Amino acid sequence: MGIGPGGERAAIERIRSRLPGPPAGETWIGDDAAVVASPSEGLLLAADLVVAGVHVDLDLVGVDDMGWKAMSANVSDLAAMAGRPLQALVSVAGPASTDLDALFGGVAEAAEHYRCPVVGGDLSNAGTLVVAVAVTGTTEGGRAVLRSGARPGDSLFVTGPLGASAAGLDLLRSGRAGDAPPLAAAHRRPEARVAEGQAARAAGATAMIDLSDGLAIDLDRVAVASGVGVALTAVPVAEGATAEQALGGGEDYELAFSAPDPDAAVAAFKAAGLRLPVRVGSCTGDREERRLDGGRLEATGWEHDW
Repeated sequence: MGIGPGGERAAIERIRSRLPGPPAGETWIGDDAAVVASPSEGLLLAADLVVAGVHVDLDLVGVDDMGWKAMSANVSDLAAMAGRPLQALVSVAGPASTDLDALFGGVAEAAEHYRCPVVGGDLSNAGTLVVAVAVTGTTEGGRAVLRSGARPGDSLFVTGPLGASAAGLDLLRSGRAGDAPPLAAAHRRPEARVAEGQAARAAGATAMIDLSDGLAIDLDRVAVASGVGVALTAVPVAEGATAEQALGGGEDYELAFSAPDPDAAVAAFKAAGLRLPVRVGSCTGDREERRLDGGRLEATGWEHDW
């Protein structure tokens, strides 16, 4: 079902009916702009696009999965700053045949999961389905963790095994998703690591990034921003994935962070009741160094071709 009878206004009403309403004193969907309460400090802003045929293959995943992914990608950017989400604006452009009910079903599930209500957005017709999400977030009085703070001698951690999403995509493409449902689910419904980002900050994280494009390329971005080198000694590979997928597959949405005290990092995650982070290497004083087990670490991963 697309926009359906009644056109855009009816579609907006259907979308609004399936999303929770605002608390007293706020205005969400239905006016020219949303009115929301803002934090006193540490306001974060992020925006991202998910485009059919570029970020998702709708022959392999559902349009509801696309809605989930659009929300998760944005929340993950906040998690990488040690923030948590507050509100989201969701704008959709696509063919008139787009199943908006299913799409916003995925959006609504993610919004509830991340406690990030959808407060507005826009609809437009277009030849290709595009979901654009903008989110606000807060560091809750703490500092935002940037990419640029890593120092020589810091340990490097990741918050979980890598490569599951890329392995899941390969299974979906080959029609074998049933062979490893957790891998297929990792691709269909990636999860932002909000609690882990806050635990990393509590552990004294000096730099952090979400692994949306691949461990190798994302660590290279941290190294360039911080002016340090990278020496990896281990890469945690998800069960059923390959080392290549773990290094450059992307879309895992785990976090990578640097911290000066490895014991403090483990203790902070343990205190928060989270899966313990995995130490994968260290930052070095040679800003040109990119090393994995004595060999060259190439910056493999995803980049748009402009």
